[in-house]
Amino acid sequence: MARKNSDLDDSSTGVIADEIKVKLSRLKAQLKSSKRKKLATVPKSIPKKSTVKKQAEVKKKAKKQAEAKKKAKKQAEVKKKAKKQAEVKKKEAKKQAEAKKKAKKQAEVKKKEAKKQAEAKKKEAKKQAEAEEQAKKRAEEEAQRTYEEELEEQLTEEEITDFQIHKTDMDKLINHICEIVATYENNGIHQSDLWKKLKLTSRDGSRLALKLERMGLITREKILLKGRWTYKLIIVKSPVGTESLEGAPCLVCPVESKCSLDGDISPKTCQFIEDWVLIELKTKKSK
Repeated sequence: MARKNSDLDDSSTGVIADEIKVKLSRLKAQLKSSKRKKLATVPKSIPKKSTVKKQAEVKKKAKKQAEAKKKAKKQAEVKKKAKKQAEVKKKEAKKQAEAKKKAKKQAEVKKKEAKKQAEAKKKEAKKQAEAEEQAKKRAEEEAQRTYEEELEEQLTEEEITDFQIHKTDMDKLINHICEIVATYENNGIHQSDLWKKLKLTSRDGSRLALKLERMGLITREKILLKGRWTYKLIIVKSPVGTESLEGAPCLVCPVESKCSLDGDISPKTCQFIEDWVLIELKTKKSK
């Protein structure tokens, strides 16, 4: 009986315990539910002053950082823009430098071309001046040319030495001319005056003067007379008359066959003829 009571007590105790557990769980659930409701209805607690200040500082700091980032970004953009502008300026400066270099090169080329043209003009001017000078000189020479000089260019030596005047004794005429010229000795006579005395034309007189010079009887000295160039005739060797031909060395000269005006043996250089003429002149003077 005692055991049965004990068994009954244990079972009832267990049931009570279970009931208590159930009730506790229900109470817990109700407590949780009511707590939730309270939390939902009860206003939030006001944060502390230090927390608000801290949050404000954090916000301020965040704002400052954001502004710093924005400023840094802006500065970066400004730097980038400045760098781009610097590159543009650099390119522009390089372009301008190249343009200046090109302009300088073109200026040098133009300068060289101008110098070359100036030298060419100078040479041309010099050439023209020389041509003018030569033309002037030729004109002066032409102005100084005499009729005899023109004849010497036109006539051969044979035509000069073989000159004859129609129906005139040339030996007699030559002797007469030499006698007149000899009277003037080293002073000579103007050929125009001589041709007037002999009543000869300038054409014949000029040919005669050339012939006498080739014969070695006279020399011609070019002079300016009354603005015109002419000649003064000076005696060299006076021919002898026919009466004194007996003493002429040519009649008994051993090399007479080899004698010619232009040869090694010539009347122009013959010492025998010179001595003979001098003797004849002295004889004539003594008479």
